[in-house]
Amino acid sequence: MNEKEILLIKRSQKGDVDAFEELISDNTRFVYNIALKMLKNKEDAEDISQEALIKVYKNIDSFNMASSFKTWMYRIVVNTCLDHMRKNKVTVLSIDKPIITEHNEFQVEIEDKSFSPEELFEKKENQKLIIHALNQLDDSFKAAIILRDINDFSYEEIADILTCNLGTVKSRISRGRQKLREIIEKDETINLYGIKKII
Repeated sequence: MNEKEILLIKRSQKGDVDAFEELISDNTRFVYNIALKMLKNKEDAEDISQEALIKVYKNIDSFNMASSFKTWMYRIVVNTCLDHMRKNKVTVLSIDKPIITEHNEFQVEIEDKSFSPEELFEKKENQKLIIHALNQLDDSFKAAIILRDINDFSYEEIADILTCNLGTVKSRISRGRQKLREIIEKDETINLYGIKKII
């Protein structure tokens, strides 16, 4: 952090609204882009980014300069998105793009327009069932998998966002993927739709 930013933070912590507005002026687009990346919906991203900035203002007293202000704000934005997803049972997975697993990893495949209507329907139904399986995971595993496999954050970024060490992040992702695989394998409805063919 530079001296100007530190000064603005200190003034903001004393209740100076003008200082806070100047502090976040260069970061509002950054905050919105994070929300959009996670929620995949412009209206939700606008609402949640505003909610996150309000949280930043209300909690700026707790910022202790131990990390960069941007990193601290980044954590609040992502956690606000995760809270929104949890409360509203929102998923960031588009039902128009089938999910596959390869070597126990998730990736999003671009839709092939040459599929027949029947094939597209089956793929969409399969994905809905995978989303259902994902929503059965504990929040800690679900958050780590969404951040890593869906939103492509680095392990280091996830550790910072979830305020845990790198080893914990890797463990949660590994265990979460395994639990997801177990849910899919045990679910008779998923097996009926042939999910195993695409994992």
